[in-house]
Amino acid sequence: MFQKVLVANRGEIAVQIIRSLHELDIQAVAVYSTADENSLFVRLADEAVCIGGPQPAESYLNTFNIVNAAILTGCDAIHPGYGFLSENAEFARLCEESNLKFIGPSYQTIELMGNKSRARETMISANVPVIPGSNGMVRDLENAMVVAEQIGYPVMLKAADGGGGKGIRRINSPDELKKAYQAAQREAQTSFGNADLYLEKIIENAKHIEMQVIADQYGHYVFLPERDCSLQRTNQKVIEETPCAVISHTERETLGEIVVRAAKAIKYYNTGTIEFLMDQDHHFYFMEMNTRLQVEHTVTEEVTGIELIKEQIKIAEGQKLSFSQLDVNILGHAIECRINAEDPSNNFMPSAGKIDHLFLPVGTMGVRIDSGITQGSLIPPFYDSMIAKMIVKMPTRQEAIVKMRRVLKEFEINGVKCNKTFLEALLVDKGFEKAQFSTKYIENNFLKEWLNNEK
Repeated sequence: MFQKVLVANRGEIAVQIIRSLHELDIQAVAVYSTADENSLFVRLADEAVCIGGPQPAESYLNTFNIVNAAILTGCDAIHPGYGFLSENAEFARLCEESNLKFIGPSYQTIELMGNKSRARETMISANVPVIPGSNGMVRDLENAMVVAEQIGYPVMLKAADGGGGKGIRRINSPDELKKAYQAAQREAQTSFGNADLYLEKIIENAKHIEMQVIADQYGHYVFLPERDCSLQRTNQKVIEETPCAVISHTERETLGEIVVRAAKAIKYYNTGTIEFLMDQDHHFYFMEMNTRLQVEHTVTEEVTGIELIKEQIKIAEGQKLSFSQLDVNILGHAIECRINAEDPSNNFMPSAGKIDHLFLPVGTMGVRIDSGITQGSLIPPFYDSMIAKMIVKMPTRQEAIVKMRRVLKEFEINGVKCNKTFLEALLVDKGFEKAQFSTKYIENNFLKEWLNNEK
């Protein structure tokens, strides 16, 4: 059993991990940058170690300093949260070599699924449906042109090691491919240290559906209800919900079987999420696997009653899953809104600054707010702009929407700009109410009309 765990992250996810550790009677060690010295997660931890300057490369991506902090404070394990080093195979390997348990899958699995082309090939071998595309990497521009012609435009040009909406470009024609290819290679090399690219067919008017899988080290696999993460802007999720309003029980079971088959094929353990595109005929196509906790794991927790962070820790300790597939039920409908420090009227420009006033409308049945800030907190310009995640869970989707509207209306913040009015407008949008939206709905339909009304 773990006695002390280092949390290799910051903000609201660090807060949630520390809380879970304390409830399991495990001491929590925080690491922080000079910009986060007075943050809530630092105050909540039993110990805290400064690991570098404000830039991520100096601190939260500094594997040497993080591992040293864990060793010097006598930790048994490291929880990476999401983002930063959570899907860094070398970091997971370094933890293992330093006799620190990495709370996540093996570094070999992270490496396999982190390379999107290899992940795709692995899924094909496991009989998991994938988006039509290149067989492996495209060798050069000439090869890319041939593949694109075969599968048909539009296509997506993707970095092999991309993720989180980065390293991808929509290509509508041969001329666009010629212009974009070398620039995409340079971008991939700069961002991920790997210039390899591959191509996928774009599935138009698709929904982004993802399913969480959790497994112990004894071969027990469980899938959890799907999440609809289609409401996105520039490939970044805005609102997530579970279950998907347009997926049937039979489709859910079929998707769950695919997800478990995929996880078994790579001998996966701990928790992870497999992301799919669903076309208008409800065919599912594998996109990628995130070998970590997701930002939106909260909605899954709410509708299942399963605390995923605690399960992660228990699995890493060598415990068996405390539940089976038969124990997983859908207990209502959950919606999450991401409150970001950004200015929607100014092309969503990030907004850094000090929080002069903050009111989080907690205290009602079905309302959960995960945040790493308090009144007086600083929103630094160096990291993700998320202020809080607002989650509601009610018996029905319509009741959840009504409650979320009320929660957003009551939310108050001064000192930085945020996307509150944008989210409020989205929650009363007819397309959202009817669940008739795809991954491009915000950009192609909602945003233009909303911005015109705001002027």
